[in-house]
Amino acid sequence: MSETNQLNVDELLGTSGPACLIVTAKLAPVADVDHFQPAGFPEVGHVIYKAPRKDGRSEDVCIIDSPASMANHLETVCCQSSTDAELHADLEGLPYVACVTDRDGSERRDRVVCTTLTEGHRLASDYFLDGLLNPVWHEARKEGKKKIEAGWDGEAFRARLRREFEIKEVETDKRYFVYPDNWWTIYRTIFRYDPNSLLHGVLFAKEQIKISRILTAYLEAFGAARVGRSGVKFDRLGKTTSGQPIFSVDEETAQEIRATFIIDLALLRSYGRGELGLNASQKALLLDLAIWKLRRLLDHPFRYRTQCHLECQSVSVVAGQQAVTSLPTVDIKASIGRCAFAAGVTQVYYPASKLFKAAVMEGAEADAPQDDAPEADQE
Repeated sequence: MSETNQLNVDELLGTSGPACLIVTAKLAPVADVDHFQPAGFPEVGHVIYKAPRKDGRSEDVCIIDSPASMANHLETVCCQSSTDAELHADLEGLPYVACVTDRDGSERRDRVVCTTLTEGHRLASDYFLDGLLNPVWHEARKEGKKKIEAGWDGEAFRARLRREFEIKEVETDKRYFVYPDNWWTIYRTIFRYDPNSLLHGVLFAKEQIKISRILTAYLEAFGAARVGRSGVKFDRLGKTTSGQPIFSVDEETAQEIRATFIIDLALLRSYGRGELGLNASQKALLLDLAIWKLRRLLDHPFRYRTQCHLECQSVSVVAGQQAVTSLPTVDIKASIGRCAFAAGVTQVYYPASKLFKAAVMEGAEADAPQDDAPEADQE
């Protein structure tokens, strides 16, 4: 295997291209801090497992972030900031779907609730599927003996997708059949509304449509060991029953922190063939978007969670017989332009009266310490 400093990106999607593009990055805590905070999982906490090695020994490995959690981080870099739903300037023109609702005291219905880049289930989230396209208000009326309450009419986004997927309904709103040649249409439709959902995978449970990840990422620490410390919750007003509890907090230290990114080029190539499915420019955009995300994540220190601020020390990239020590530079703006998207941002409306209907909580309010609560690991 010859090693150069330039990766030939054009060869990756060719018919004789490699199966995968594998990027390995070695990370370290910012400012040479020895310990870090990995992801926590409900009822499990931090995960350390013994990984077998070829020489017969075993090594303690800590899962800092799962593939699902890493996908969330890789979507975060697409936005202006971690709390902003607006796209990064480099991605101007990239389509996505936004769930919008009413603005308080206004007739405008354009307040963004979430987007397919911030919602864990991406395009398959009910926030989008149950939203309305081009809503029209109707007053209360009677149809015979039936009373129709005032409300919004419009086509549900779920109904439009089902129609555009060209799938067959077998059992009303419950079971659907997907012909093999439907998949070309499904790939094109998802790409038109939200290419990101194809890149990181999406599951339409009712429609029985599952799209696997093209980009899968792992973040693990090798030679890991627990670091115990304590925390305390102060109740200065004395309004809770917990008093002033002291609780334990686990962090980790490790000999090496490694992020591994696998771009499934064979899967990406399979999304189009000739005039079917995605064309060459569309597949190239998905590859360029994946590489752009990796550069955004690794080029600068990134805070994976409160006490997990890591920076990249070195990178190795392997694709078939190509091996380089840096990520390629891609012109993501040009890639987006070549796809000539017409959809832009698709807004689906979810009435605030339904979206924010207050639920009645049962039982006493939980007052356990929340400083180091486990991070949600959404798919």
